[in-house]
Amino acid sequence: MRLIESLCNISGIFQVASLLGLVLLLFKAIQLYLRRQWLLKVLQQFPSPPSHWLFGHKKKFTKDQELQQLLKWVEKFPCAFPRWLWGSEAVVMIYDPDYIKVILGRSDPKSTRTYRFLAPWIGYGLLLLNGQTWFQHRRMLTPAFHYDILKPYVGIMADSVRLMLDKWEKLITQDPCLELFEHVSLMTLDTIMKCAFSYESRVQQNKNHNSYIQAVQDMSELFYSRVRNIFYQSDVFYSLTRDGRLLHRACQIAHQHTDQVIKQRKISLQKEGELEKIRKRRHLDFLDILLCAKMENGSSLSDEDLRAEVDTFMFEGHDTTASGISWILYSLAKYPKHQQICREEIQSVLGDGALITWDHLDKMPYTTMCIKESLRIYPPVPSIGRVLSKPVTFPDGRSLPEGTRISLDIHALHHNPKVWSDPEVFDPTRFSPGSSRHSHAFLPFSGGSRNCIGKQFAMNELKVAVALTILRFELSPDSTKDPIPISRIVLRSKNGIHLHLKKIH
Repeated sequence: MRLIESLCNISGIFQVASLLGLVLLLFKAIQLYLRRQWLLKVLQQFPSPPSHWLFGHKKKFTKDQELQQLLKWVEKFPCAFPRWLWGSEAVVMIYDPDYIKVILGRSDPKSTRTYRFLAPWIGYGLLLLNGQTWFQHRRMLTPAFHYDILKPYVGIMADSVRLMLDKWEKLITQDPCLELFEHVSLMTLDTIMKCAFSYESRVQQNKNHNSYIQAVQDMSELFYSRVRNIFYQSDVFYSLTRDGRLLHRACQIAHQHTDQVIKQRKISLQKEGELEKIRKRRHLDFLDILLCAKMENGSSLSDEDLRAEVDTFMFEGHDTTASGISWILYSLAKYPKHQQICREEIQSVLGDGALITWDHLDKMPYTTMCIKESLRIYPPVPSIGRVLSKPVTFPDGRSLPEGTRISLDIHALHHNPKVWSDPEVFDPTRFSPGSSRHSHAFLPFSGGSRNCIGKQFAMNELKVAVALTILRFELSPDSTKDPIPISRIVLRSKNGIHLHLKKIH
């Protein structure tokens, strides 16, 4: 009898649980339906390609052809169009300079729906912070990029580049064709660790650092796939998936790397009075500032905030620059006439390149034009996300309400035929002195108050790397392995960037 009663109780509990689950499922379905109806209403001023009610525009994209498909739609829809990720989620893609100018002139926050997926990796540092806390951190870190700080970094950059080029000289004796991206990533990681963190290690020779580079690439891929998967939006569910477990392992590798950097510096500061000596310096490096920082309430940065800023800059300071350098070298390889003009210009300034200084960097106008043209065609950061904190009205009268997710599509902007004539043509003269263009037509480092804090550092490193590379090697593309640009957190190539290198005697 008791057994029967127990079974009845269990059956009753199961029925209640099933009913509750059904109610919750129905509630969620109604919520998603209302969200879709709201989006359809607020986006009606912005036509878009036909989309599926459930899968959105997902079926419109073939694998790794997203950039190419988006450019086709740019020609059909002036200024902007909604991209449906799935039935109840859409992002308004914006690629008109007047539209972008309006958005970058505001203080809309990063989209938490998207950028929160980066938090397990880089925490809430300068990239993910919003509001007053972001402003405090930005103001605190700006002195780390004073030109007096940046000047001596040129020599450090040059040493890291030469180390990479020495490796290439040995490698091409076996095979003249080389995949650049991983080598360049190690070089830029070497540079950022020495410049921003005063961390001396054999980054380019130590295979342990390859695991950090691979972890960054893995996390970039996982972030991209998660943003576009409706089933991966829940943190709890995602943590149970294979991708969630891969992300956890990759984050551990990245955090071990940055924790070691922080630990080494803290050990060096344990000497009596050392911290006070640092505080009295006229100029501090990035990690000095973080360790000595005092917030407005007088407190120091927490360990969590400290690691977030180090993780953020460790990633941003090497991966975006590695993308820029790799695509610039590919562009010069593809267009040998421009490569030769740059080489002759650099030879006239540097001679054999034994010494390169801050003062040399402004004496390479044609090389700088080529760098900018490559950044236009291959912007290291293809898009920037925002969520509107208040309604916005664009110059043509169309408007969007508070809460709308938008994406400033930098790649589409740089390839927009209404902004740039013959945008697919590599033409460095677009950036010749006296040339005119819209103030927001060229944004490789974003713009407005949230522009890239390290843009001058990055441009210096691009110039040093390009100058020393083409002084030593003649570059040509590998016609059997044309790169396929793909949009991740930074612009990458699906199949790597392969070049033929020939030593110049």
